[in-house]
Amino acid sequence: MLFFTIMLKAKNNLDILQKKICIVFTDKTLLKTAFIHRSYLNEHKKYKGPSNERLEFLGDAALSIVVSSFLYERLPNEPEGKLTTSRAALVRTETLAKVARNLSLGTYLVLSKGEEDTGGRDNPSILANTFEALVGAIYLDRDIDKVQEFLKKTVLGNWENLILSAVPDNKSRLQEFVQRKYHVSPVYKLISSWGPDHARQFEIGVFINEENLGRGIGNNKQAAAQNAAKDALTRLASKSLQTRRTRLKT
Repeated sequence: MLFFTIMLKAKNNLDILQKKICIVFTDKTLLKTAFIHRSYLNEHKKYKGPSNERLEFLGDAALSIVVSSFLYERLPNEPEGKLTTSRAALVRTETLAKVARNLSLGTYLVLSKGEEDTGGRDNPSILANTFEALVGAIYLDRDIDKVQEFLKKTVLGNWENLILSAVPDNKSRLQEFVQRKYHVSPVYKLISSWGPDHARQFEIGVFINEENLGRGIGNNKQAAAQNAAKDALTRLASKSLQTRRTRLKT
């Protein structure tokens, strides 16, 4: 009953969103679920529906394949490293948050009071995750072609400017360095997390072939991963300096 009450309250807003993105959902529940933040579930125990995290997982994968395919076709002469850097710029938290703001996705979010009070509706991480959840919902309700159409309007139609406006981040720098030197991609793993939803802390490690390159802590997984990449870059730079000094001595 609670879920349908939430659906009824959000109906008008979701109708506006569907008109804006030119997609009318067959399964309205999927669309609503895309905006249910996990903090709401923790605060409302009687609510038995899912959060948007599973849709976020699916949307992340769909986003990656569509953006990768687009760049592969648009940049036929670019090497893997350049394609990877361009894709990272288009799917990074800040870029997706910017697109989410353009769609006013924050206004449709269902949050806990704590998350609401701490500015969750404009939190870049939450907005980016919500955009991915929306992509996942579109994929399930329609298909990958509809996802591609949606992303062309929201992300890929302005891909060059979005890439130019994306300041190179630590993850992108580490990705480029590792691919160039070791011909593999770094892997990020969640080590631990703690704290309440409105003040959650995450520790992420970055690895190459199970070797830990660095660790980072942040108030969301993206921030923790950025800090882990920064730690890895610092360690790699120090290791490279030590190697050069050893060679000079010999």
